[in-house]
Amino acid sequence: MNEPLSFVNPSPESPWGTYLSQVDRVLPYLGPLARWGETLRRPKRALIVDVPIELDDGSVAHFEGYRVQHSLTRGPGKGGVRYHPDVTLDEVMALSAWMSIKNAAVNLPYGGAKGGIRVDPKKLSLKELEKLTRRYTSEIGLIIGPHQDIPAPDVNTNGQIMAWMMDTYSMNVGATATGVVTGKPIHLGGSLGRVKATGRGVFVTGREAARRSGLELPGARVAVQGFGNVGSSAAELFHQAGSKIVAAQDHTGSIYNDAGFDMAELVPHVRRTGGVAGFKGAEAIGLEDFWDVNCDIVIPAALEGQIQPERARRLKAKLVLEGANGPTTTAADDILADRGILVVPDVICNAGGVTVSYFEWVQDFSSFFWTEDEINVRLDKIMVGALRNIWETADRHKISLRTATFAVACERILHARQERGLYP
Repeated sequence: MNEPLSFVNPSPESPWGTYLSQVDRVLPYLGPLARWGETLRRPKRALIVDVPIELDDGSVAHFEGYRVQHSLTRGPGKGGVRYHPDVTLDEVMALSAWMSIKNAAVNLPYGGAKGGIRVDPKKLSLKELEKLTRRYTSEIGLIIGPHQDIPAPDVNTNGQIMAWMMDTYSMNVGATATGVVTGKPIHLGGSLGRVKATGRGVFVTGREAARRSGLELPGARVAVQGFGNVGSSAAELFHQAGSKIVAAQDHTGSIYNDAGFDMAELVPHVRRTGGVAGFKGAEAIGLEDFWDVNCDIVIPAALEGQIQPERARRLKAKLVLEGANGPTTTAADDILADRGILVVPDVICNAGGVTVSYFEWVQDFSSFFWTEDEINVRLDKIMVGALRNIWETADRHKISLRTATFAVACERILHARQERGLYP
C-alpha cells in the first residue's frame, strides 16, 4: 500500500512524529478496535491555500494557509487557527489530531481540526491583518461551517480575528452564522468565561492532580512558560489558591523571584508592555535557566516541543501541567516518567478552552446564554469527571495519564468509526 508523501517517515521529534508515537503506544490497549487504528494515523482532509493580500504600500504579498480535518467521525471538526511564522503542515496535522483526542477525551460531540497561516502577524497593520483573515476564511470556506468545522482562537489570534471570520463566512453564505466560529466577542454570540477557559482547565486538572499526589497548593512553587492567555490565567488561579508563581518565561525573556511574583503588578505589566521582560518585581534569568528553577509545578503554555530530553533531565518539578499542545517530546516524556514526575497531558489538561467553545456553540444555536458562574460550574464538572475516568484507566492498565487519555479517546473515536462503517 502506497503511503501519502506527507506521512512518510516524519521526524520522531516533529509534532506529527510525536503524535504517531503516541498512537503506537495506545494501540495495545484498544482490543478489537485496534483493527481501525490506521484511521488515527491519517487526517481525513488537508487543505493548503494561497492567501494573497494587498499590503498598505500597494504591493501584493502571498501567505500559505492550512486547514486540516483529522477526524469527523464523532461530529464536526473543532480546533483553533494560529498565525505564526513557523506554522507548517506537519504541525497543523498534529494539532488537528490532538484536537480529535482532546474532544473525545472530554466526550464532546466533535472531531478534530486545526488551521494556521505562516505569517508574523506583528509585521502587519490592523487593516492588513483583517485582509489576511478575510481572504483565508474565504479560501477555507468550502470546508468550514457550523455543522462542518468550527474554528476558534489559537496562537496570535483572538476575538477580533474570530469576528472577521464569522462576518466573512456569513457574507459568503448570505446569512449571519454565529456558530461558524467560537471565541467571538460577547456581543457577537461569544460566551462568558471563554477567554480564561483554557487556563481554568489547566488549574482544575492541576488541582485534582495535586490532590491525588499529595501536593498542597498553598505554598507550592509554580513556574509558567508562556504568559499569554493560557499561562497568565492559570497563574492567577494558582496564585489565588495560595501558590507562589516564582518563574515566568515568554518570547520577551525569563524572570524569577524566589518569594513569588506580585500578580497584581505582573499581569498589568504584561498587558502594557507585551511580555514579562522588564518586570521590576523580578530578576531576569537566561532562557535555559528557567528549566533549572526550584519549583513544584511547571506549566508549559507556549508552543510544542519545549520539554526535550535534556530539559526533562534537569526539571526539579513534581508535576507538569501541559497548557500548550504537544509541549513534551516522546523521549522527554519517558525521562519524566522514569524520574517520577507526574505529567497531566495536554489532551486533557488544556481541554477547558474547547469545552467552553462547545458551550458557546450550543448557546449560539439556542440563542440562550448562561452566566459566567454557570459556565465555570459546568466546566469544572466536565473536567473533573473526565480526569477521574482517565485516572481510573491509568490505574487499571498501569500506564501513564497520557496513554490513558489516548486509550479513552481512541476507544470512543474508533467505536464510532466501527459503528458508522465505511461509505460507500
